[in-house]
Amino acid sequence: MLFNGLLEFNIAQIVLYTLALTHITIVSVTVYLHRYSAHRALDLHPILSHFFRFWLWLTTSMSTKEWTAVHRKHHAKCETEEDPHSPVVLGLGKVLREGAELYQTAADDKELVQRYGKGTPEDWLENYVYSNPKLKISLWGVSLMLIINLLLLGPIGLTVWAVQMIWIPLFAAGVINGIGHYFGYRNYECKDAATNISPWGILIGGEELHNNHHTFPNSAKLSSKWYEFDLGWFYIKVFEALGLASNIKQGPVAHKIKDKKWIDLDTARALANDRFQVMASFKAKVIDPTVNKELRKMDIAQRRLFKRAKSLISTEESLLKTNQMRQLNHVLDNNQMMKQLYLMKNKLLEIWQNRSSGADEMLKSLKDWIAEAEASGIHALEDFAAHLKAYSTQPAMASTSS
Repeated sequence: MLFNGLLEFNIAQIVLYTLALTHITIVSVTVYLHRYSAHRALDLHPILSHFFRFWLWLTTSMSTKEWTAVHRKHHAKCETEEDPHSPVVLGLGKVLREGAELYQTAADDKELVQRYGKGTPEDWLENYVYSNPKLKISLWGVSLMLIINLLLLGPIGLTVWAVQMIWIPLFAAGVINGIGHYFGYRNYECKDAATNISPWGILIGGEELHNNHHTFPNSAKLSSKWYEFDLGWFYIKVFEALGLASNIKQGPVAHKIKDKKWIDLDTARALANDRFQVMASFKAKVIDPTVNKELRKMDIAQRRLFKRAKSLISTEESLLKTNQMRQLNHVLDNNQMMKQLYLMKNKLLEIWQNRSSGADEMLKSLKDWIAEAEASGIHALEDFAAHLKAYSTQPAMASTSS
C-alpha cells in the first residue's frame, strides 16, 4: 500500500489528481492574486481569500504582497527598463527561460515591495505562517505538499509535486509574461505590447486574454468579444452566486441613444470612457473597409507594397519597429487616402490623451474632429462620425438637443 500511496491511484487517476491540484492553483492566482489583490477588481469573502492564501503557500510559496507588488510595477512601468519582466526589453527567450528568476529578483527588492504592495495582508498569519523570510516559513508549505503527495501517491508523488512546482513559473511567469507580450492578437491598441494568446482562457484561467486585461486592468472580466471565454470570470460568477464575491468591476459599459444626432459634454465623457472600444471600432469601421477599397484599385505589384497597410495604420505607433515605420511612411507618402485616415486616427487619439485639459476643451476638439470627418469625403469616416454622436453615459436620455 505504501508503495502505491494511501490512495492507490492508477496512472489516469494520478493525471486527474495533478490537473485538479494545478487547476486550483491557477484559479488562486488569477482570481485572488491578480484580479482581487493586484487590481481590486472585486471583493472576496474572508473565508475564500484565506483559502487562496493557504493554497498558494502550500503549492507555490508565493507571498501575496510580493506578487502583488511585482505585478503592479509591471503595469506601471510596462515595456520599459524598469519593467520586471518585459520580453520587449529583455527578449522573449530570457523571459520564457528565466521568468521565475526575474520575478524573484523583483520580489527581493524591499523598496519595490513596500511601494507597490500596499493594501495586502499584514496579519499574524502572513507574518508568521505564510511569508516570514527569516524563518523560511514560505518554504514549509511546499515541503508539506511534497509530504502529502508522497503519502497519498507513493514515490510518483515526487513527480506530481515537481509538476506543481513548475506550473506557475512556466505558465504565469513564462507564457503570460513572455508570449503574452510578444505573439497573439490584439483587440485594443493599448500603449504596451500585450496580446491575447488565445480567445479561450481555459488553461491559464483566462490570463490568456492579456491584451484585454492591459487595456482594462481594473476589470474582473478579461473577455470582451462574444467568442472569447474567461474561465476565471466563470469562477467569479460562481463565487458571487455563493455569496463569496462582491463589488465586481467590469470594463466601461457603452450606452448609445438611437437617432441622437448631436454631441454634448455627455457624449464627450462617454466617448472618453469607452475610448479603447472607440478606437477598435475606428479600425473595424473606417480603416479596414477604406484600405480594402483602395487596395482593390491597385495592381498586383502595388498591393504587395501596401498589403500591411491596415495593420501599420492601426498599430500603436510606439510599438512599431524601425522597418515597420519605414513601411508605414512609404504607405503614407504614396497614398493620400491612407494618409488622411492615419492623420484622423492620430487626431482622435490626441483628444483622449489631452482629456485632462478639461471637459470643455475635449468637447471642442471632438466637435472639430467630427466636422472634419463629415467634410472628408470618405464615406466610412462620415458614417463613423455620425456613430459617435449616439454615445451617452446614461442608458436613456431626453431626445432633445442641448
